[in-house]
Amino acid sequence: MRSAILSLELLPGEGLSERGLEERLAASRTPIRAALMRLENEGLTRRAGRGWQVTPIDLAEVRAVMEYREVIEAAVVGLAVQRADDDELAALRLLAEGSDEPDVRGEAQESSAGSGEAGLRRGGDFHLALARLSRNPFLVEGMADSLTRLSRTRWLEVRTAESRAQARAEHLEIVAAVRARDAGRASALVVAHSRGTRDRLLDHLAEERRRLRGRGFAIIESSETPPAL
Repeated sequence: MRSAILSLELLPGEGLSERGLEERLAASRTPIRAALMRLENEGLTRRAGRGWQVTPIDLAEVRAVMEYREVIEAAVVGLAVQRADDDELAALRLLAEGSDEPDVRGEAQESSAGSGEAGLRRGGDFHLALARLSRNPFLVEGMADSLTRLSRTRWLEVRTAESRAQARAEHLEIVAAVRARDAGRASALVVAHSRGTRDRLLDHLAEERRRLRGRGFAIIESSETPPAL
């Protein structure tokens, strides 16, 4: 169910019934309900009356999560510069180099959906691998959570070969700065990468909002300005 939500097979805002999910997943009601509750904790489902709903894409949440991710990753690269050894950084570079393998090697092109899913997975793998080099499990957990909450919108953005190529180039620049033990440059690069991703996501959603709604996507704006703490 989680995979279906993250890949947009189950659309943002789509209604979910326990009975319907029982038939679809060939599972009994108790594990279905437990899965829905767990996904609710991840922000992917929510209660809607007596039933459930795939959580709509909330533009305000996207902005907030991107702010959170930016802070985490700036801390991550500073610690990675201090703590990662040369072999780990060489492996990270190989991971970044392979972030768009089918296009780089000139192999048969995957479908647009398949390429987007692969690009999403590889990008997530890179950011989690970088987070692990901080040697801080809380930062790794925070990065994993932010990537999960952004998966649906990131999938929309990485479907083009241009966006995947840009992400790959930026990942390689980040790795080069960390390998050079230049914490200031590495931090500036991850912040620029995070903000560029945020801007592309929000611009894409703004441009495609009407069309996506026509396909059944629920896109909302819960708050233009964050409330005072």
